[in-house]
Parts: sequence; structure tokens; C-alpha cells
Amino acid sequence: MSKLKQFLLDAETKAFDLGHRNTIKFNIGKYNAAVQRGLTQYTDHELARERASYIKTNTINNLDKYLMEFEANFTARGGKVIWARDAQEALKEIGEIMKRKRARSIVKSKSMTTEEVHLNDYLEKNGIETVETDLGEYIVQLAEQRPYHIVTPAMHMSKKDIADLFVEKLKIAPTDSAEELVGVARRLLRDKYTSAEVGITGGNFLIADVGGIAVTENEGNGRLSTTFPKTHIAIVGIEKMIPSVMDLDLFWPLLSTSGTGQNVTIYNTIFTGPRQPKEKDGPEEMYVVLLDNGRTELLAQPEKREALNCIRCGACLNICPVYKNIGGHTYETTYSGPIGSVITPHLSGMAENKHLSFASSLCGACTSVCPVKINIHNLLLLNRKQSVDQGLADSQEKLAFKYWTKAMKSRKLLNLAPAGIKNFVVKHFTKDTWSKRREPVHFPPKTFNQMWKERKK
Repeated sequence: MSKLKQFLLDAETKAFDLGHRNTIKFNIGKYNAAVQRGLTQYTDHELARERASYIKTNTINNLDKYLMEFEANFTARGGKVIWARDAQEALKEIGEIMKRKRARSIVKSKSMTTEEVHLNDYLEKNGIETVETDLGEYIVQLAEQRPYHIVTPAMHMSKKDIADLFVEKLKIAPTDSAEELVGVARRLLRDKYTSAEVGITGGNFLIADVGGIAVTENEGNGRLSTTFPKTHIAIVGIEKMIPSVMDLDLFWPLLSTSGTGQNVTIYNTIFTGPRQPKEKDGPEEMYVVLLDNGRTELLAQPEKREALNCIRCGACLNICPVYKNIGGHTYETTYSGPIGSVITPHLSGMAENKHLSFASSLCGACTSVCPVKINIHNLLLLNRKQSVDQGLADSQEKLAFKYWTKAMKSRKLLNLAPAGIKNFVVKHFTKDTWSKRREPVHFPPKTFNQMWKERKK
């Protein structure tokens, strides 16, 4: 089954699943209330967005310079940089590190880039135990699912769903206490931190002037995953760059408020390399994998490269009426929702993923909440245009627009066919799209010309 057909099938299933919709409505409702409280910390939120947009745009436009600056500063403190052109190269390099370290188990902090390259599958196929330490990621790993949401991986699950999962997979006694469920996960993960040979994280920001990786989290698992293991690997998309550590006073609160509604997240850590001679903790070795995987192809398109400004806050997902109805898993991609629909066709291929850019009402809500002011709905339109320019529209659509264009350019042709034939043709072309959930379009018995002439008499 093609990706488009699977998407349409899954979208219909989820849209009419009232249990799923109630769970999402409840969880996003809590998020919306938290964000409104979080926004009160700003006297001028719009100015903060403008500044963040300017900094990110300037950074992306000069990304080569900042990447080289980052590498120089990071390696000066003993860190090692790996440049990965694609997922395969990233996995190969990580696999080589695992062999050298004779690693049998790793602990992972939450990371969307590792999901992007399918790191867990790769490591498990090579006999390496991979444990997600973020609670939401741990839950979806137990459920053998992919993350549902960029920020909240288990957003689609209620407390009862999670309790039932723990009873089934971890053989605990039934409970409806969230505290008990968290305690169970904490106890199970504690030994994993101390026994793992390697800790893997993503990175919310790359910081050029100090050669640092900024990691934002709420559970402390990121720090534990990088403190006990002797080796730390950070896998970060090259677009996560910011020029200076001083910029974090702008970006950390913006990310927190848009992502969870907090003024600032609980744990904000900057890693600038392995443990230094007089330091008491930290890894003996630290690697940063700078992942391209299609990003430079998007960078090469000036009218679309602002999509690389994204700081992965998830705000556009939570506001999107389409996402709230069809859910994150329907997209079948690492990055879902509006921003996922923009970047996935460039990261994973336009032909296979063009349908995502059409799965939008173009209401512009995503653009209105983006903390770095990405013009998301316009980028969706540009993706649509690109797919048509590349000849990726299906034959029925091409035929329909061919005849529509001819008819609209000639009043004589438009008036030639009677209303009955017009209704038949339009009904046929829209039976699986517009008319499936709406009243079909009806042409009146008389054309506009006829009615105009009668009116003038």
C-alpha cells in the first residue's frame, strides 16, 4: 500500500475514534492552559519571537561559518566531531564506536534525531540493549510504538492506558496512581544508568562560541545518561546551531513556554566536551554527530530554508486542527504535524511524502504560534507547488485541471455542456475527496450568461 493510501486510511480511522480524540483533547487542553500561564512572563512576546527569528535566520544563512566555529571550540576541549551526510553514515560511525567500547548496553535521553536515523533498531540488531530513559519515550518503547509527538511522546495514552501497559509488560500490580507508575519506571531505570557503557542524547541547541551542546529536559534523565557512562554521544541536526551561549537566555524560555508552558524547564545543561582534568564527573570521551540527512538540500532553497529555524517546541502540532483529529502516528514520519509536513518531503523524499503538505487546512494557526515565526503555512504551499512542478501530481488530478483550465479560459466551452453533465463529471472526480464528507457541488440549470441576459431584459 502506498504512503498516501495508508495515510488516508489511518486518518479516517483516527478521526472517528472518539476515545483517541478525547484523550488528545484532554492532554492538549492541559497544554493550552499551561502555555497561557507561561506567556505571562513576557512583557512583549512578539518582540522575543522577532529576535529569535532574526538570530536563527542569520545563523542558517551563515551555517557553514558557525559549524566550523563549533567544531574548533568543541575539539579544543577534547571532544570529537563526526560529520554524517545521511542516516547510514551516522549509524556506521556510531556502530564503530560501540565496537571499540565493546558496548552491550546504552541509555538514551530523549532525542528525535535518533528516531530519525532509526538508531534503536540498528543497535538492537547488533545485539546492544537500548533503553529509553525519558518516561514518555520509555512508555512508547514498552508499547513498541514510535513517538506520537515531538515533545510528548506518549500524548495519545491516558493514565489507564499506561497503567495497563505496565501491568502487561512489567507485571506490576494494577494501580491508578501516577506516582506509583513513575516510581516503577524510576526503579527499573536506576540500574541501567550505572551499568551502561555509553550514553546517547540529542541536543536542543549547538552553541558555536563555546563549542557546546545545550540539552533541555524535565526529568534529570539526560544528566544521568551522560554522567555514569564513560562515553557520551550526542546526535544533533546541523540546523540546531545558535551563535552564542548568551542567546540561550532568549531561546531557553521560548522553547519551554511554547513546548510545555513552563517559564523554563527544570534541567538545562551545556556539554562542552569530555571530563576535564580537575572535574569530578562526566564522560571520559564525548562525540558529537553532526547530522545532515537532507538538511543541506533544504538549505539550498532560499525560499524554504526558514524551515530549518525550527527549535522543535511542538507548538504547531498542538494548535493544528488536522493533527488534533488524525494524531501523530498517522503521519508515519519522525516529525509530524505542520512542521513535519514541511520538512519531511525534503528529508525523506518529495515523491513519497508530498501528500503531507496537502494534509492541511492552511488556516495559518501554526504560523501564529511558532516562537521563531516560521511562515509554516506558506511553506506548505511552496511544497505543493514543488510537487506539481516536479510532475508528481496523479494522472486524474492532471486530467481534471487540464479540462478545468480549458473551460475556464473559454466561456463558450463552459456553457456548452448542460448542468447534468457538469454535475456528473464533478461528482465523479470528487467522490473520494470533497464529496465523501460534504454535499457534492451542484451546477444550476441555467448558466451565468443566461441569467445575466434574462436580468437585462
